[in-house]
Amino acid sequence: MSGSAKRSIRAGLRWTSLRLRLLVVFALVALTAAVSASGIAYWLNREAVLTRTQDAALGDFRREMQNRAASLPLEPTADDLRGAAEQMASSGPGYHVLLIGSHDGKPVVGYSDIDAFTKQDVPASLQQQVDKKQPLTSGNAYEYHLFWQRTNIGGTPYLVAGTKIIGGGPAGYMLKSLDQERQDLNSLAWSLGIATALALVGSALLAQAAATTVLRPVQRLGDAARKLGEGKLDTRLVVSGTDELADLSRTFNRTASSLEKKVADMSAREESSRRFVADMSHELRTPLTAITAVAEVLEDEADSLDPMIAPAVHLVVSETRRLNDLVENLMEVTRFDAGTARLVLDTVDVADQVTACIDARAWLDAVDLDAERGIMVRLDPRRLDVILANLIGNALKHGGSPVRVAVRTDDDELVVEVRDHGPGIPEDVLPHVFDRFYKASASRPRSEGSGLGLSIAVENAHIHGGDITAFNSPDGDGAVFVLRLPRDAERLAGAAGDEDNGRDGKDGAT
Repeated sequence: MSGSAKRSIRAGLRWTSLRLRLLVVFALVALTAAVSASGIAYWLNREAVLTRTQDAALGDFRREMQNRAASLPLEPTADDLRGAAEQMASSGPGYHVLLIGSHDGKPVVGYSDIDAFTKQDVPASLQQQVDKKQPLTSGNAYEYHLFWQRTNIGGTPYLVAGTKIIGGGPAGYMLKSLDQERQDLNSLAWSLGIATALALVGSALLAQAAATTVLRPVQRLGDAARKLGEGKLDTRLVVSGTDELADLSRTFNRTASSLEKKVADMSAREESSRRFVADMSHELRTPLTAITAVAEVLEDEADSLDPMIAPAVHLVVSETRRLNDLVENLMEVTRFDAGTARLVLDTVDVADQVTACIDARAWLDAVDLDAERGIMVRLDPRRLDVILANLIGNALKHGGSPVRVAVRTDDDELVVEVRDHGPGIPEDVLPHVFDRFYKASASRPRSEGSGLGLSIAVENAHIHGGDITAFNSPDGDGAVFVLRLPRDAERLAGAAGDEDNGRDGKDGAT
């Protein structure tokens, strides 16, 4: 994946985390505030509009009842009631009137508009309240009161009110339409809704601006930390301002400087150590070659030497060979540490390679080989021989015979399994078996090795793009080492060579 694509993904992840959460918080706060303010404003305006209209209509209806309905005879006719109702409706602020009286013991009704307002439109509960005579007390000087109620008729809101003339006069009812007020309140609701939406958009824009202002320094700090983690230790931030983010940037710069200095010191010491080991190993090879030659001559003449001297000669020969192996191992480790180890690839038959490794070391009688011929792989034969020699040799030293070596393929991988029949590897030792110079002498027979064999084996596996794992047999019969290598290491070697060429212009093949 390209660097720009990774940066886009990281930017998207950042947006969906901090930026989005900041936008959501701003939007929720703005929405809550806007909805609350709009709701309160709508409720206050609604009550004000309805109360104003209601008070005006009820006040006018009360006056008309006092002036016109009260002047009617005690037993008015239907015409008297209708005339009074029409006069009251025509002088009132757009309401209809219904008057109910009694003539010759029979109820009579007068309508201002029989098509718009009849007795059926008056709620029964309101009629009961209007007709009910109130007891006279010190706090109540009138037998009848004006009652009102808001109702809905045919989907239209109305105000219905009623009262009765004291002293035996007619009862009057008023019907006032509130449709205009509803339309005004709907317009107000739309206006408040639009204002709420605009407030929400404005809060989102403010949140975006705030998020950009806050998150841009955080983003720069994250990019700088990422570069620092990638090994670019000279990464620094441009600091401006005196706020908390500026202090954080200064702290980052101080930390990066300290880290760069410490890494430089450690690299210098490590390079010096590698150079010392490489130089020492190289300088030891010449005298070791001469000592080895003399030791081999002494070994050939050991049988003719004094029996008291022969053991010493054999000890010198074995220790000389051990020292020679140690020097070779140290030089190999140095090449791995310096990054100069390279693959020399060839196509080989794995069965032939394993057989040759075992035969060269006279292990044929101690190794049980399970490998079919014809498994062709492309790898470095010398390094494969080193891996096999270390794994099989380790199994023979620390495990029990026979050592079983099984070769198989798994998709595009070569799998070599080395199993011994010894006591196994203690659980506390298992994580360290591939560490350099690590010996588990307390739990296994004393080893005469250097403690570098398995670490060199795993390094050779890694350079092929493979790995080695170690575990104890599930049935408790010995330890198992599993080597996994790609069947074709050509692509890995080519990629490593291209990387080296791009970095320092040197040829990656050796």
